[in-house]
Amino acid sequence: MNQDKFPRGKTAIVSAATYGLGESPGLSSMDLAVSASVRALQQAGLTPGDVDGLFIALPDDALSGLGFAEYLGIQPRITENNRTGGSSFLTHALWAALAIEAGQCDLALIAYGSNQRTATGRLISSLRPSAYESPCRLVRPVGAYALAASRYMHEYGLRREQLGQVAIAARRWAQLNPDAFLRTPLTMQEYLASRMVSDPLSVRDCCLVTDGAAAVVMASAQRAGDLARRPVYLLGAAAATDHKDITAMPDLTTTAAVHSGARAFAQSGYKPGDMDVAELYDAFTINTLLFLEDLGFCHKGEAGAFVEGGRIAPGGALPVNTNGGGLSCTHPGMYGLFTMVEATQQLMGQAGERQVKNAQLAVAHGNGGELSSQVTLVLGTEDTL
Repeated sequence: MNQDKFPRGKTAIVSAATYGLGESPGLSSMDLAVSASVRALQQAGLTPGDVDGLFIALPDDALSGLGFAEYLGIQPRITENNRTGGSSFLTHALWAALAIEAGQCDLALIAYGSNQRTATGRLISSLRPSAYESPCRLVRPVGAYALAASRYMHEYGLRREQLGQVAIAARRWAQLNPDAFLRTPLTMQEYLASRMVSDPLSVRDCCLVTDGAAAVVMASAQRAGDLARRPVYLLGAAAATDHKDITAMPDLTTTAAVHSGARAFAQSGYKPGDMDVAELYDAFTINTLLFLEDLGFCHKGEAGAFVEGGRIAPGGALPVNTNGGGLSCTHPGMYGLFTMVEATQQLMGQAGERQVKNAQLAVAHGNGGELSSQVTLVLGTEDTL
């Protein structure tokens, strides 16, 4: 897509909500997604009947777009069920912006929900066994990310203590978030002593397994001012994919976020250094380091040193994953929409004790598959248009 053609600032998020984070026994994935959606719509003074663009991807329903419309009792003009893993919902935001600008819909609802913790107690994955990887019995998805972490350590001398800085920063943010699933303190000693899952990644390097749902509502910039006190405008959005299975990844230390980030920032007119907050898909600690580099916050091989000294923790120079992220807040199978919700709440000034002062610009970045699909959104307040 020609970056000059993206409708910069022509659409905005007018509300964002979560529901049922942690454990929600007795509720289905669809139940949770609907509950988050109704909550988000109510924030903007809307009802399901106002929605004519529906975007959803559930972990356990390949036709969730149809079931979601039926559950809400609506007949949307657009129903989008695109699946790229955890990045799906940022892709949905990109397409919702284009659809609204083209007049294909007026009000877009993007939603997700999963009951994987109480339903199964394990990660629900859409990944299918690879004919080439299966004989090696790679544990997925953690084994794939462990391969990337191992290669990165080999090439750049990354130490486990530097991965630990990511986990500890996420936990410190979670301690400020009453909705976060893990809020107990985490020390470096505890991190280093944690049970190894797939060397070099321990249990504290891995995301949570929780229930939970999220939803955002998008409208045209012209309409947004009537629906929200402080709309959050979509300034840039771009996606990139360079493989599916980890063994086909061109370079285990560099993701396609290099491309999605460069295009999204170019569309926005801002640079990584302008961002007040960064919400990055942290299914594993190595993700945060790779995305900080690939999105341009630091150079390749520098992320380990970049996060030292509490730089991405509360009070640090770059607030990262301010809700606690997938490592300490919530991770119900696919986490991407939660990066959008947290970025929105920060820019709307609704983040409570974890609020970043005077936040006006944010990046939300989603990851799908095995570092496969990368989608970057740049968001801003009215003052950034």
